[in-house]
Amino acid sequence: MARQGSQESTSSKTDKGGQSEAGGLMAVDVVFKSVDKNNVQRLRELNLQLFPVRYNLAFYKEVVSSPLGYAQLACVGGYAVGAICCRREPVKDGPDGLERTYIMTLGVLESYRRAKIGSRLLEGVIAQSVRDSVVQIYLHVQTNNTPALRFYRSHGFEATQILRNYYKHIEPPDCYVLRRQLTP
Repeated sequence: MARQGSQESTSSKTDKGGQSEAGGLMAVDVVFKSVDKNNVQRLRELNLQLFPVRYNLAFYKEVVSSPLGYAQLACVGGYAVGAICCRREPVKDGPDGLERTYIMTLGVLESYRRAKIGSRLLEGVIAQSVRDSVVQIYLHVQTNNTPALRFYRSHGFEATQILRNYYKHIEPPDCYVLRRQLTP
């Protein structure tokens, strides 16, 4: 299902994010934009900064064609500071017609991580998944990524299994599968 144009929303000025020179948080305006062919290069550049994995052209083509609400950029001052990229897929070994959301990537630049941008990106996808009658959301998290594990657990995700040697070119190669059930 292809997107019908780009959607954009602006946060309130009460959001906090970024670091001042004194180390405290400063107020920032965050604009959320759908990833599309006009801004996908910004996503590529952001992903190079955020992740040890290099995503190929097929990944970015999939992101651009994802349903509305499943691939978002978070921008501050015109710069991409965070993003979430997801896909919907059939539930394996489930009744026909049931879908789940797979979080391919979610990341925020370190200086903006205390601004709740990642939480807002994730909550947006959860809300869209509920509207679309998706039954669960899941993702893979490297076993040594304690901050990510803590983040997802705080949003209701549970580790359901460990996959050995999931990653091919990073250490450790093992990951957890984290899931959040949306419907009983």
